[in-house]
Amino acid sequence: MKKYTLICAAMCAAMVFTSCKSSESAYKQAYLKAKQQEEMQQQAPAAQETNMVTPMVERPVNNTQVVDNADNIAVRQEQVTVVSGGGLKNFSVVVGSFSLKANAEGLQQTLRSEGYDAQIVMNNNVTPAMYRVVATTFDSKVDAAASRNGLQSKYPGAWLLYAK
Repeated sequence: MKKYTLICAAMCAAMVFTSCKSSESAYKQAYLKAKQQEEMQQQAPAAQETNMVTPMVERPVNNTQVVDNADNIAVRQEQVTVVSGGGLKNFSVVVGSFSLKANAEGLQQTLRSEGYDAQIVMNNNVTPAMYRVVATTFDSKVDAAASRNGLQSKYPGAWLLYAK
């Protein structure tokens, strides 16, 4: 029984040592493949030099002039009634919105002292009703947007209103 155990152990040990042995041929194949790639890379720049590049042809640019960008300007559409002021045109610049009429009147007085024909309008479609302070009002969207851009330095939340 000891003989069989000893023979089995010897065979297992022989299998373990022979299976872990690395073959030199695998290393040699990897070395040869790397050497081939290196040689191809050295030859590639010579091949690239023979390639021809098409020269650029200069062409005149079409002169297009953008007159306005009125279609991309955001406008809020609300149904409002004039509370204080002479009346609205199609597009207005709103610089303040208040739920208390007294606060809207304070901003209106400030704007009037700065030379604007400020008006107060009320939007009843929201709860609570909002008093909007309009600094300027125009027939065209482009003029209203230009006025809004000028007012945004002092009133950063200024926006355009289209009165229904």
